[in-house]
Amino acid sequence: MKTSLRALIGSAVAAVTLLALNPAPAQAASLTMLGADVSTLQRTLDLGGKYYTASGTQADPYDILAGAGANYMRLRVWNNPASGYNNKAKVLQQAKAIKAKGLKLLIDFHYSDTWADPGKQYPPAAWSSHSLTQLQTDVYNYTYDVCTALKSQGTTPDSVQIGNEINVGMLWPKGQVTNSNFAPLASLLKQGYNATKACNSGTQVMIHTADADSDANARWFYDGIKAQGVTWDITALSYYCMWHGTLANLYNVIADVKSRYGKPVVIVETAYMYTTANADGQSNSIPGTTTCDGQAATKAGQGTEFTWIQNTARNAGAVGVFYWEPTWYAIAGNGWDPANINGTGDGWDNMATFDASGKFNSYVKWTA
Repeated sequence: MKTSLRALIGSAVAAVTLLALNPAPAQAASLTMLGADVSTLQRTLDLGGKYYTASGTQADPYDILAGAGANYMRLRVWNNPASGYNNKAKVLQQAKAIKAKGLKLLIDFHYSDTWADPGKQYPPAAWSSHSLTQLQTDVYNYTYDVCTALKSQGTTPDSVQIGNEINVGMLWPKGQVTNSNFAPLASLLKQGYNATKACNSGTQVMIHTADADSDANARWFYDGIKAQGVTWDITALSYYCMWHGTLANLYNVIADVKSRYGKPVVIVETAYMYTTANADGQSNSIPGTTTCDGQAATKAGQGTEFTWIQNTARNAGAVGVFYWEPTWYAIAGNGWDPANINGTGDGWDNMATFDASGKFNSYVKWTA
């Protein structure tokens, strides 16, 4: 009862704070894109990993996620990762499983052989010596190839990201934004957009940054690409409270970019810890001491924080929220480094919605 009361009071305080900071809140939308990034799931299944409902019954992980309200799955695609996972062939395989469950599909193009994020945007080895003009062709051809392969097997992507957290560009150094010159990046983004629409005109194109922390940064980036004539359908942001600030700030960024660019907004990455423990030899990416909004690193705290993030996004006018890697619990052989997938561990195990035994956290729910 004390925990429930504390959560209720905390929720009320958060709501009052948001209203105080935003006396004229944006019109509330419905969250139609209730998502989960399941990019490591196939590896877990191939290693014999099992998933269980909160009551301990073994079940298909997609069914468990859908039962908690998720309706949209996200898969990253790397060009030629050393592990062989998250490449085109594996994405095609996993896309079949996702679409067979009646779920929608978001494909996240990193345009790299490994992780691409605000601090690193390395081109695939096969493109490393290419000029900007060649990279434009590479982006078009690769995007079109993956999209049409998915379409040909009956798993047309419902949406795609042209780049992952491209705060200062992608395919560095050719596509990096330097001295606020967005022209090189814009030339690449246009090719990704055109290739997607040539594959399937109904597939929505997202441009994704981790700029939920700063409205000034978001305006700098999206103003920059807009001025270069870049077209996109959805503005996509990452939000991790331990890195990107308060819920009130998140509200303000979402409301502003929605109004400023006239496009739907989606939080394509978020997560929260359920424990301070580490289930393997890999240090946790986010230590258990880094909590937010008074929510403890517990299963209840994880569920409440995720609910608050969804509520904030909805109230600010967003149309979707994706939980990042909820199925990535610690299992030997499913490491973070594609160049050493067996020799590295999982730094995300305390952030997953399945615990170290593969059991789902019943407090986590996706809500429209």
